[in-house]
Amino acid sequence: EFMQASWDIEEVQAQGIQHLASFVKDKSAFPYLQTCTEVITLAMKTHTDSLDLQVEGCILLLEILSQALEQGVMMALDESVASCLLHTVRKHPENELFLSMLCTLLMMVSASEVAAENLRKVGIIPDLLSILRRFLHNHKICFSCCAVLWSLAVSEDNADQAVLATALPVTSAVLQEHLENGVVAESACSALWALALQGCLTDSDYEPTAALLLDAVRMNPERAVLVKNGCLALASLVRLSETAALAILLDPKGSGIELIKDEYHLHLEEPGVAEALCLLMNEMVQYDEVMLDMRSQKMEKLLCEIKLQFPFS
Repeated sequence: EFMQASWDIEEVQAQGIQHLASFVKDKSAFPYLQTCTEVITLAMKTHTDSLDLQVEGCILLLEILSQALEQGVMMALDESVASCLLHTVRKHPENELFLSMLCTLLMMVSASEVAAENLRKVGIIPDLLSILRRFLHNHKICFSCCAVLWSLAVSEDNADQAVLATALPVTSAVLQEHLENGVVAESACSALWALALQGCLTDSDYEPTAALLLDAVRMNPERAVLVKNGCLALASLVRLSETAALAILLDPKGSGIELIKDEYHLHLEEPGVAEALCLLMNEMVQYDEVMLDMRSQKMEKLLCEIKLQFPFS
């Protein structure tokens, strides 16, 4: 009430945020702090020129959302909050440290389908892509933005196809830049999978995107989630084009079939990886030429192994 009574006074908003922040360590205060997100974001929107207030507000929101995730509470922030966050993104486009925090916040918010939908409604995708282009070197920003893109793109009834199509070159650039950073590569593979599901690729994109996904798997063989998402993304590409299937077979850096075999044996206890590999193979055998090649590389043997390993799946 104290903050709402004096929206226009920056000092009041700053003191209010600081006072609310003092309750963060008290677990019993969490149900009350949950109700404050709109007040905090509105304070940030009203006083966008004050970077200190933006930072304090962002830190407090991160604390509240972190506690919510710990307690298994999904906070579906409404459209007004999404609009406030977008306004803040646009006001400080060059502040790398602040944007890094803000993108982490957006990633946490977008875990909720309702909040992701609200972020999509306010038109945040072009801003995310702009941030990625400017800060391609920043692994934290790249990780967060790709995770948000995944959340926004994965919806089945997505009306942003034209906007999402512009995300492919940027997301590919992120993966290329951070191939050896497993955490970022995993996030970028998920985003590419979502873009493939939405049909955001053209004929000229299939081969280089397939090659890039194979590189990501090759560079991070131990990361089960990356391998799974990379294979699911490849399966989506192969479903759309034989070019992608041939790119897997004829990759100049090594046979994609051998890579599939190696990954299966590396993740024998991971049913998710085996399932993704089977889905990929299932898509590849729709093309006669590809199927003949898979036969010559004794893929039946691998399929029998998988069937024995997971008889009840």
